Amino acid sequence: MKPANVLVLLFFLVMMFFSCMPVKKEGIAVLRAKIDSTFLETPDFSGVVLVADRGKVVFHKAFGMRDFELQTPLDTGDIFELASVSKQFTAMIIMQLEEQGLLAFDDSLSTFIPGLPYAGITVRHLLNHTSGLPDYQSVMDQHWDKTAIAGNEDNIAYLIRYHPPRLFLPRERYEYSNTGYMLLASIAERTSGEDFISLCRKLIFSPLNLRDTDIRTNERKREIPNFARGYIFVPGKEKYVRADSFPEFNYTIWLGDRKGPGRISSTASDLLKWDRALYSPSLVKQSTLQKAFTPATLLDGSLSNYGFGWTLGSDDRLGKVVWHTGDNPGYKTEIVRYIDADKTIILLNNNAHQRKAEIMSALKHIVSHHAWQEE
Repeated sequence: MKPANVLVLLFFLVMMFFSCMPVKKEGIAVLRAKIDSTFLETPDFSGVVLVADRGKVVFHKAFGMRDFELQTPLDTGDIFELASVSKQFTAMIIMQLEEQGLLAFDDSLSTFIPGLPYAGITVRHLLNHTSGLPDYQSVMDQHWDKTAIAGNEDNIAYLIRYHPPRLFLPRERYEYSNTGYMLLASIAERTSGEDFISLCRKLIFSPLNLRDTDIRTNERKREIPNFARGYIFVPGKEKYVRADSFPEFNYTIWLGDRKGPGRISSTASDLLKWDRALYSPSLVKQSTLQKAFTPATLLDGSLSNYGFGWTLGSDDRLGKVVWHTGDNPGYKTEIVRYIDADKTIILLNNNAHQRKAEIMSALKHIVSHHAWQEE
């Protein structure tokens, strides 16, 4: 054999040898260091971050302040507003009532809430944001007496009274709707005969032992020592100011009794318990739960990227992923569940950080590109 051919053969033999060697996976310590470095680059971030692998916590850390005025540091057990992350709980209540035979996903909205001037809308359309309903908050902002506190029945009465035009026909397109989830909570109350808050406690919070999770009044939240208040940075003052001190955010007070679109407050640890329950039939059958992770089919045959309370997508490395974000004055929240790989990211932020989206993107990249290995 010629010398050149011998060298080529040796090269391929060496390559085969190394290709057959097991890949050295990074330890959890490396993962934690990578996540820590993300927050070292964002020193003014305030919140709690939790990352789990198959339910095992591999990163759980608090950054920033629970109270900026008193300079009280955040703790990993502190309670945050979830904002629209609450919608997945509302969807779960509806799925549970469907399994109990109290409603069907394709039941007409008018069956439960007669008088609404929007025909052709079903429970399913409300769940997957394809109803075309107008924004109830806009109607209330225009007509409601802000010295009183409004609840769902008030919102419904004003939609009937002022009947703003629908945005589009059912299933014509996907458009996120807080109105739909407010109505879902009211449907739950009317079909079960129970208050929505009581339903959440009885059917979800208590069975899963979510001790720090609830739908709380503003007065109750003020009584909780470890409730993380929401803050907004004011450049002119060069400091963080309580979000509830801004007049433009008073809607959180005069719409303080609304139920369905938001208002649940919780901890990262409780959200991980919730995540684990979704891998079991403890709340609903898996066949029912899969409907939550199935996109809506629109009139033109295309698919939306939303199921029942979850945004839907996929990751090139980890497979199917579902998530939801939340945004309230002072708060930005998100839960990401890589269903196929069984990995979870939970972020609760109480200073409405402008780089929250970038931080979450970095966390997702770290989790999806990390070669996992138990230590």
